Amino acid sequence: MPARKLVQRGYATSMVSLPRRDLHPLRELAKRFILACVLLSVSTITVWLDRDAYVDNVRNDGVSFIDALYYSTVTMTTTGYGDITPLAPHARLLNAILITPMRIGFLVVLVGTTIAVLANQGNRIIRDLQWRRAMRNHVVVIGYGTKGRSAVNTLRRHGEKDARIVVIDNNDVAVNEANLDGLAAFLGDATQRELLRRAEISKARKIIICLSRDDSAILSTLTVRQLNPSAAIVVSVREQENVPLLRQSGATSVVTSSDTVGRLMGLSAVGPELGSIIQDLLTAGTGLEVSQRQAAAHEVGQTPSSLHNERVIGIIRGGTLRRFYDSTASRIETGDQLIVVRRAERAETDLDRLS
Repeated sequence: MPARKLVQRGYATSMVSLPRRDLHPLRELAKRFILACVLLSVSTITVWLDRDAYVDNVRNDGVSFIDALYYSTVTMTTTGYGDITPLAPHARLLNAILITPMRIGFLVVLVGTTIAVLANQGNRIIRDLQWRRAMRNHVVVIGYGTKGRSAVNTLRRHGEKDARIVVIDNNDVAVNEANLDGLAAFLGDATQRELLRRAEISKARKIIICLSRDDSAILSTLTVRQLNPSAAIVVSVREQENVPLLRQSGATSVVTSSDTVGRLMGLSAVGPELGSIIQDLLTAGTGLEVSQRQAAAHEVGQTPSSLHNERVIGIIRGGTLRRFYDSTASRIETGDQLIVVRRAERAETDLDRLS
């Protein structure tokens, strides 16, 4: 579904592109025009084949094909000059049961075209307003390339609903792909305040920035942080030297893509099995998986090592991360968030059990 812009008061306002098939106005107009021509042709042929049952009250020279086309045109448009009229009873009956319904259909097609175009745009505005009012505590993903799609898939595997994920990208193809994946999306530059406001960035719970250029990521982070002082902002950059700048710009977490790839390659060079394990942890859906979940009531008071089918590598308590070797993480307490390593296929089962 292509993303479009509505011009209001002299400036372009980007609206949300929701995941459903939208009909192209020109294509709809062409379809309606063809249908109108078909109705007119059927009427013309009907009158011309039965021309002996009609009379020309002006020229009295019979009804030609041109006269049949003329009669159908003025009849379909309800102009009705009355110069050509059906004379025979069967012709009048045919007009009543065939031509009249076609005339109504012809008018519906013509009037309906205008109404449909206006209604489609109006419906789009209404849906945009309803969507914006409903958006609270959602996740905004800026950039829907390889990294953005992978981030969305990971969020889904950890229970995030599609209705609570919003994509922003300046590429039509990426927006279309997001819609096909069942996500709402905006087309435009993520450094523009107006676009971010329309994506309800100020009400978002998390923002993930996956842009291809570090300077764009930095500017986007600055703008997002100004509009939303409290949300968690995760940013991907290519160069390690830009990490401090991004943290100063308000990023909660920064992932260095080139450094991460380089480290993985180095580990693989040290030992192929070591590299395979790390890559396994980073790949969703197979083998091992790192996950974060709420500690269950029956797990309170137990040691992290006593849990079955998963290994606790960290505990988040009071907003502070305590790694498995920390003496304060020897027991699980109420309210703890557990960071665990487990088999990937268990993720959905555990989420269902805890929900």
